Formats: sequence, structure tokens, C-alpha cells
Amino acid sequence: MIAPLALSIGGLVLLLVAAEIMIRGAVGGSRILKISPHVIGLTVIAFGTSAPELFVSLKAAMHGHDGIAVGNVVGSNIANILLMIGTVGVIYPFACGDPAIRRDGFALLLSTIVFVILCHTGVIEPWQGITMLGVLVCFLAYCYITDRRNCANDDSIHAKEVDEFDNLPDTMQKAAIYTVIGLVGVVFGARLLVDGAVDVARLLGVSETVIGITMVALGTSMPELATTVVAAVRRHNDVALGNIIGSNIFNTLGILGVVSIVTPITIPAEIMETDLWVMLGVTTVFVTAALGLKTLGRPLAVLFFFSYALFIIDQFVDLTRLITG
Repeated sequence: MIAPLALSIGGLVLLLVAAEIMIRGAVGGSRILKISPHVIGLTVIAFGTSAPELFVSLKAAMHGHDGIAVGNVVGSNIANILLMIGTVGVIYPFACGDPAIRRDGFALLLSTIVFVILCHTGVIEPWQGITMLGVLVCFLAYCYITDRRNCANDDSIHAKEVDEFDNLPDTMQKAAIYTVIGLVGVVFGARLLVDGAVDVARLLGVSETVIGITMVALGTSMPELATTVVAAVRRHNDVALGNIIGSNIFNTLGILGVVSIVTPITIPAEIMETDLWVMLGVTTVFVTAALGLKTLGRPLAVLFFFSYALFIIDQFVDLTRLITG
């Protein structure tokens, strides 16, 4: 048990450190090339923070571990909302007034509904993955156009995300080295994490889907949690909330889109029974609150935190059976 757990933790640490290095290299290189901060935030940072989920799900699906591949995305989306709002929101409530939050919130809810519909086909085929990626590209293009039209280029949420990164490489050579080393580290980290997670699941006697939704998903969500915490501490609440929404959109459309193009993804029955509906319900409540409230305050944050704790416990212990006796 110790060896698989150590392998998983080692892979996770490598994954997180490598992702941070890769993001800094990519952001630094983009700034040296004088690419707009808005474009960097909309593409480079959004992709970079979702890179752990992408490589883990891709590696898992290519080796027939669809439970980990899909569970990672579903679990990450749930963690991004319940855990991040539940932890960061207790310290600094999230502001919901930015028009971009409303636009992206609607996009997140719509993409989640589309994902739920696709899951009911049983298998996400390559043509569906291409469609998902196409929708994501169209959404990013729409965001770019509307943000440039409605505000100064450096005042958008996506541009502000770049300000959360400091100590970036100052030459193109350093930026390239950072990016390449980070990318290689992410690939190897994903491999170690998936291999370790499969062994842990077998030793614990639980399904790969449960491990994907809990341990793997929580681990791959750490980059989003880190950037959200930094933004919240700096009182950039709109950026913090935008990180959560943008990451979930990338997870749903981008990650599953790419993975299903490489190999069709079979949706595990476990996810269809409960977890998919939990993700849809959590997303609906979150988006409704973000659209209807001025801030996501501490009471809601506490509720989200304990909801996530119960969700994780229920993955290993059937709470419904215990309550009904």
C-alpha cells in the first residue's frame, strides 16, 4: 500500500510543480513576444492550469482507465466549485458583479448540460470531441471580441490573471526552457499519478472511478486552487471567480474533447448514477448564485465546504444507506 501511495503522491507533486513551471515559461514567453495580456489570460493561463487534468485524463483513457479519465474531470469540476468557494470564500467573499462572470457563468452551465447529454449516449466519440473543441474555440473567440469591445484590453478579467504571476523568465531562452521542462514533467507526473492511483484503487477495494473523482481530481485541481487563493488574497475577487468558471469550461469542453478525439471515452455506470447529477446540481446552484447575488458570502462558502466533505465521504461510505438504516 505504501509504494502505490508514494507513487501517486510523487506523481502529483511532480505534476503540480511541472505545471507551475510550464505556465510561467509560457506566460513569460508570451509577454516577451508582446502578446496581449488579455490573450495570455484567455488562452495560455487557462490551458496551463488545466494541463494536469488534461494529461492525467489522456493517459488514463489511452490505457483503458476510463473511470479515472472521466472521474478526474467530473471530480475536478465539483472540487473547483465546492472546495474553492468553500475555502477561499470563508476568507474573502467572491464578488459577482463583473459582466464577464455572467457571460462565462451561462457558458459553464450550457457546457455542463451538453456534457450530461453526451454522457447519456454511453460513449463520447471522436466526432463529438471535435464538436466540443469547436464550441470551446468559438467561445474563446467570442470572449476575446466582447472583452476588447467592452473594456480596455488590459482591464479584462483574463488580462488581470496575468498580474497574478511574478518572477517570470526574462528572456526567450529561459521561457522556452521553463516551458519544455514543465511539459515533460507534467507528462511524467501524470503517468506516475495514474499508475499509482490504479494500484491504490485495487488495494483499497474501490473502483477506479472513485479514486479518479476523489484523490486524482483533488490533486489535479491544485493549480486552480493556488491561482484562486493568490487572486483572492490580492483582493482580485473577480479574477478568482473567473478562474473557477474558466477552468470548469476548459475541463468539460477542452479536456474531454481532446481525450475523446484520441480515443473514445466510455462513461462508467457509477458516474451516470450519481456523480454526473451532483456535478450538474452543484454547477446550477453555483451559477445561479453567481448571477443572482452581488457576492458569494461566508455562509454559502461554509455550506459548499461541508457539502464537498460529505460528497467525498459518500464516495467511500454509502451515507444514504447509513441514514436510512
